[in-house]
Amino acid sequence: MDSKLKLSQSAGDPLIDIQQYGKLVGRLLYLTSTRPDLSFATQQVRCVDSHKSITGYCIFLGGSFICWRAKKQSTVSRSSLEEEYRALASTTCELQWLCYLLKDFHVPHSNPALLFCDNKSALQIAANPTFHECTRHIEIYCYLTFQFLWIICLLSGELICGGVAQLVHCNAAEREALLDLKMGLNDSWNRLSSWHGTNCGQWSGIACHNTTGAVLAVDLPNSSGRQPLGGEIRASLAKLKSLKHLDLSGNNFTGKIPHFLSSLENLQYLNLSYAGFSGAIPPNLGNLSSLQFLDVSYWGLTVDNLEWVSGLLSLKYLAMNSVDLSKLGGEWIEPLNKLPLLSELHLEYCGLSGFSYSLPSLNFTSLKVLNLQGSLFKAKLPTWLANISSLVSVDIGNSWLTGRIPLGFGELPNLQSLKLNYNLKLSASCFQLFARSWKKIQILDLSINGLHGRLPTLLGNMTSLIHFDLHFNYIEGGIPSSIGKLSNLQYIDLSLNNLTGSLPDSIGQLKNLVELRLNNNLLQGSIPSSIGNLQRLTTLTLASNKLNGTLPDSIGLLSELSSLDVSLNKLTGVISEAHFHRLGKLEKISLSENSFVLNVSSIWVPPFQVIALEMGSCHLGTSFPSWLRSQKQVLVLDFSGAGISGSIPNCLEGHIPNPFNIISYATVDLSSNQFKGPIPLPNVILLDLSNNQFSGSIPENIGQVMSVLSFLSLSGNKLTGAIPASVGELSLDVLDLSKNNLAGSIPSSIGNCSSLTVLDLQKNNLSGGIPNSIGQITGLQTLHLSNNQLSGKIPSSLQNLSKLETLDFGNNMLTGNLPRWIGEAFPRLRILSLRSNKFSGELPLALSNSSSLQILDLAENQLNGSIPASLSNLKAMTQQQSVNHYLLYGTLSEHHNYQENIYVTINGLGLRYTRTLSLLTCIDMSGNKLSGELPEAITKLVGLEVLNLSRNHISGQIPESISELRQLLSLDLSGNRLSGPIPQSISSLTFLGSLNVSNNNLSGIIPSTNQMSTFNASSFAGNPGLCGDPLTVKCSNDSNNGGDNYPDGGGKADQTDNGNGFIDKWFYMSIGVGFAAGLLLPYLVFAMKRSWGGVYFAFVDGTAYRLSSEKMKAAARRRNRGAR
Repeated sequence: MDSKLKLSQSAGDPLIDIQQYGKLVGRLLYLTSTRPDLSFATQQVRCVDSHKSITGYCIFLGGSFICWRAKKQSTVSRSSLEEEYRALASTTCELQWLCYLLKDFHVPHSNPALLFCDNKSALQIAANPTFHECTRHIEIYCYLTFQFLWIICLLSGELICGGVAQLVHCNAAEREALLDLKMGLNDSWNRLSSWHGTNCGQWSGIACHNTTGAVLAVDLPNSSGRQPLGGEIRASLAKLKSLKHLDLSGNNFTGKIPHFLSSLENLQYLNLSYAGFSGAIPPNLGNLSSLQFLDVSYWGLTVDNLEWVSGLLSLKYLAMNSVDLSKLGGEWIEPLNKLPLLSELHLEYCGLSGFSYSLPSLNFTSLKVLNLQGSLFKAKLPTWLANISSLVSVDIGNSWLTGRIPLGFGELPNLQSLKLNYNLKLSASCFQLFARSWKKIQILDLSINGLHGRLPTLLGNMTSLIHFDLHFNYIEGGIPSSIGKLSNLQYIDLSLNNLTGSLPDSIGQLKNLVELRLNNNLLQGSIPSSIGNLQRLTTLTLASNKLNGTLPDSIGLLSELSSLDVSLNKLTGVISEAHFHRLGKLEKISLSENSFVLNVSSIWVPPFQVIALEMGSCHLGTSFPSWLRSQKQVLVLDFSGAGISGSIPNCLEGHIPNPFNIISYATVDLSSNQFKGPIPLPNVILLDLSNNQFSGSIPENIGQVMSVLSFLSLSGNKLTGAIPASVGELSLDVLDLSKNNLAGSIPSSIGNCSSLTVLDLQKNNLSGGIPNSIGQITGLQTLHLSNNQLSGKIPSSLQNLSKLETLDFGNNMLTGNLPRWIGEAFPRLRILSLRSNKFSGELPLALSNSSSLQILDLAENQLNGSIPASLSNLKAMTQQQSVNHYLLYGTLSEHHNYQENIYVTINGLGLRYTRTLSLLTCIDMSGNKLSGELPEAITKLVGLEVLNLSRNHISGQIPESISELRQLLSLDLSGNRLSGPIPQSISSLTFLGSLNVSNNNLSGIIPSTNQMSTFNASSFAGNPGLCGDPLTVKCSNDSNNGGDNYPDGGGKADQTDNGNGFIDKWFYMSIGVGFAAGLLLPYLVFAMKRSWGGVYFAFVDGTAYRLSSEKMKAAARRRNRGAR
């Protein structure tokens, strides 16, 4: 091939087959990329037709060739200098974009990009930002290149870097200084192996001036994953008086930053970031008046006073990320305000804790980038910050900011990126904030804050917006249709708000949108079919809303879609093959918790290969979906509640070939179907087969076959036989075998499951004793063994379970006294249920030490003695549980956990609590032999909701302070020996829904106000001395007038009636006549004049509404007073 050949539009004959030419070019490009011996360097100067120069460059990341370009420039250059500098400017833009891309991928790139060029004039202009008459026509390119890159050049004949042949030998004294520096370094990877001979210009990382031989650059960063340099930085480095560039970043030196660095007067670039230095940063670095770039980021460094920075008058870039600046308070701003050329300031995670709200003058006239992420301000933003007109990028996320977002940010003329995310107490009105101009804003991240109000229509004026993140705020109202004007938008996240209304059809105009996240809102209506216009969309998340209607067929047009999540909505209808027509890149499908019906042919082969397939609660047909056979990489499979019956195909079993390719470490949820037959054993990490109809025994080899299993739930099936001993070989986190017909004893090998946090074996036919080996599972948090036939005593080894939160041994045949350590060994115990066993003895006093206990159920045993007054120390019951926490266990998956549950008996009914369990507080000691008086101290448990002490031998009176239990929902003191009156204060228990004090020796009048008037006679029966409603026994006159409360001797009619019965008859008759007149008179009037009817009934409705509103408000006030 002729390397000097120049092609022209007018030369030669047009090609007949253009495609053939394209194929040929493509093959040549492939060959030159894969066969270096076939490629050659070309000097592309100008197009012979347009005389426009051609920009060509290539970019390497480490040793990898990642980007290249050869393109004609847009205008004709007037000199070779101009065309070379245009090429430099284009490459600079590409490098800047790649740096941003790496940052978005969370790939740190702290070192400067190296830009190599062989044009001497272009390099001189790049090094000198002073413009004059000869260069003003390319000033914009000079500015672009000089501002964004620190250029280390290969300048032919003047500066040689990185081993290129040099014309003269370097300075001998400085060469000796470098050799002495090398002697102090630990270089296990021989990175400095080239440091020998007399020509130090050829040494790795060294750059010298070819005229004077002076060393200009020492560039020894560790950015390629090699073994870092270590050892000592010797003082000989200070002999390099001409040094302009020093980079030791990413290494592993020890000790403090050397003080002698301040003697390098010509230094312009100093990077000591993450180099292992510790201690205080030496203030004498402030003597480096020529320094333009300083990076000393590292978590081992500290600064007590920042005044020394004000001496760096040439500084343009300052990074002190992770340096401890916590002692500065708000005094960090003033020294930095004295740096007129500062354009980038990076102080991430420095512990900054304050602002200065008044500055004598604002000198941040050049500041473009401000990064204060991860600070500890706990203060509001100063107003002067929103007056720095030069700002391009601001990041103060996760910094404990408070107050309101300054509206001035929206008027900054150059602002392109604003990140104030994760400041929970930072707020703003959306309507006010987004009504500003936001002229150049591209990235706006205000997520996890306190934004409120509605999104305004003016939001559509932010036409430069690319990234828009407002998730986890308090935004209300609908999504404005003007959002369709944001044609550049690529990412939008409005999830976890209170958005209402429907999705606007204009959302289909966002042709550049890549990710759309609107989950966890209150959106209604249907999904607009225009969503199929979003041809670049990769992520669509609409989960946890109130969307209805069907899934539009246009979803199938989103050929770039990789994640589709519409779960937890009210969507219905049929999903057919058309919905997946072009979704070849789909990796996640989540349709769970809707009412979809999947209708595809039995031979359908999906165009995608999914990793996550979640179709819980969708109707998939009665047989197992055959199309699943084509999926080769399923990692998450959820077919729960899908109406599938029959047996699971053999292809899911681990001991034969697996055509479904359910890979190891997959999670499989097939719960709540109608599967039958034996249990399959796929080698997965999570297997949930609960609530099916599986039968037979658990395979003996389960411990060998399911080697990676961490979560196993076989609850609610028809399994028989014993629990196999091999279960002890599993590295389980959760084991749930409850609600089966398993028999035999609990294998002692279960103690080998050292990582177990949940063990649930309740509701089986297990017998024998509780194995001592369970005490070896020290990480156990919830233990359910109730409703079996277990016997013996509670093993003392269980006191090793210090993390236990639930202990449920109810409905067994356990004996002995309650262990005295039970209140001390479990500091986190929340639920203790030992009901319906054969425990005896007194209540241990240490039980009152259970400060986290919310449910104490010791009913139906043979306990005796008195109720200890120290129970008032149960701290969790002394306050209202007003915040609901789902009690979820198992760390394997955030979407699939074991949910805590417990049966609580209220009014004789066993109620199962799950999601609201954390709100329940309960004491049940009914059906024992407890005696003594009811301790008044128990009324200090003001958060108690259920109290049942029935069927004991408790005597004495009901304490007057019983009214302190304002949260009480159920109170049962029946079947005891209580005497005296029912306290009148009990009427203040406005939440009380169930009361039983029957079969005692209570006397006097029954309180009849508030809730007490709603209980029937059975609540008070068996107390001969009680009188008044709802009992038929009436009280004497004296009791009605404040005298003693005794019955009137049989409830005979009052003998002093004096004939008032006749008056009563006329009274009731007048009421009847009035009622009839009230109905008939309006009817006759409205028959004559219909138009009056509307007015009348409007008045009646309004009056009724006001009365009902007042009643509801009064009830709410009573409830709030009770809550307090």
